Order: sequence, then structure tokens, then C-alpha cells
Amino acid sequence: MATLSIVGTPIGNLEDVTLRALKALAAADTILCEDTRVTKRLLGRHGIDRPTLSYHAHSGAARADLAVAMLREGKSLALVSDAGTPGISDPGAELVARVRRELAGELADGRLKIEAVPGPSALTAALSVAGVPCADFTFFGFLPHKKGRETLFKEIAAMERTAVFYESPHRLMKALGSLVEHIGPAPKRVTVCRELTKVFEEVVAGTAAEARAYFAAAPGKVRGELAIIVSAAGKPDKAGE
Repeated sequence: MATLSIVGTPIGNLEDVTLRALKALAAADTILCEDTRVTKRLLGRHGIDRPTLSYHAHSGAARADLAVAMLREGKSLALVSDAGTPGISDPGAELVARVRRELAGELADGRLKIEAVPGPSALTAALSVAGVPCADFTFFGFLPHKKGRETLFKEIAAMERTAVFYESPHRLMKALGSLVEHIGPAPKRVTVCRELTKVFEEVVAGTAAEARAYFAAAPGKVRGELAIIVSAAGKPDKAGE
């Protein structure tokens, strides 16, 4: 049986990988990677030597064509991103959708399976250490660079549920400035989680203005991967509620 394994990989600390993920990577005929250099560091750390092939947002249709053809031939593929779970704010979802569409017959008669091999996610990692209400939240992924960006900040500021989005270091101060502008006097809590699971992991929480002031005073800390959480200022959800 051909298999497409969607494998979650570490978001920072290379030890944050499951035994099942290592098994799936070692068994794959080819590993589809967002960046082969990043994935090879993980494979080398765990003694895995398998062929890799780049697959990312700029790969184009030809690379997806190749992946579909390999699965049709009975090969097993593992899909990984540079960090976290494929399909969450990366093109992995497009490949899975195409495989489900073009190889529907193989999936139906058992010649092919698509399996989830769960692992780390910056989204859930950030929420787990933020201490904010998260029984009901909205995830925005990476916000657009220009068109519609300020409209989304207005929406986030007005939401009653917790909102989470990813941001790059060079847009962090602009994002915090937009939150200051749109939240205004509302009792909102802003939590910035950076470098999760890495040596310099840090969680900064407060009002939007406080978060902006913190990073303005420490520009050397405006680096690494960032998850930003905007929530009500109340207490976190209680278990069972």
C-alpha cells in the first residue's frame, strides 16, 4: 500500500519528535521537505538516511505532479514542514487536497492511505503556556502583508473569543502598533510567544501598549518565530467548562 504520511516535526528543540514520526520518516521512500537542509539536520540527529525532495510554496505544479505520480506507483512519501505540523500555514494542505482529488480511486479501494502522524504545533504550544481563555479561539495563521491587514486587526480587536496569529520579526512592531491602535481602552491581553522550545524561549504578556514598549526597549529580542495571542483580560478557562 502506498502511503502519504503527514508528519509533525519539532518547532525548535530537535528532541520534540515522536517515536512514530521517526518510524514514518525512516520508512518513507522519499521525504517531501519545505527546506531539505532543515529536514536533513533533524534526520541526521536521529540517524535517518532517506532521500529528500523540496516541496514548498514556490515549488509549482510540477513538484506536486511528481508526488502524485510517485504515490500512484505505490511509493510511500512523508510530508514535513520546516517546523510543526504540515498543512498549518504552509502548502501541505494543497498537496493533500490534490492527492485526495486525483487519487480518489486508490484511496477508496485501499491501494493508498493518507495518515496523520501528529506532532508539535506552535499554535497549541503558545496557547499551552499563555494562560489565557482558549476553549474557543480563532486562528488566523500569518496575516496578509498589505491588503486586508488592518481590517483583520480591527476584527481581532473586536472579537470576544481568543485570537491567535503568527508574525515575522520584521513586522512585529508594526503588528503591535496596530493592536494598540485598534484595541484602545478595551480590557484585552496580548501575549507574544517567541522562540518556543528553543534556548531563548520567552513569553511576554500585558496590554498591547505594554508589549510594544517591552520590545521597543529590547530590539535585540525582536527575532525568531512569533505567535501572538489576543484574549479577554479575564481568567483562563476552568477544566470541564
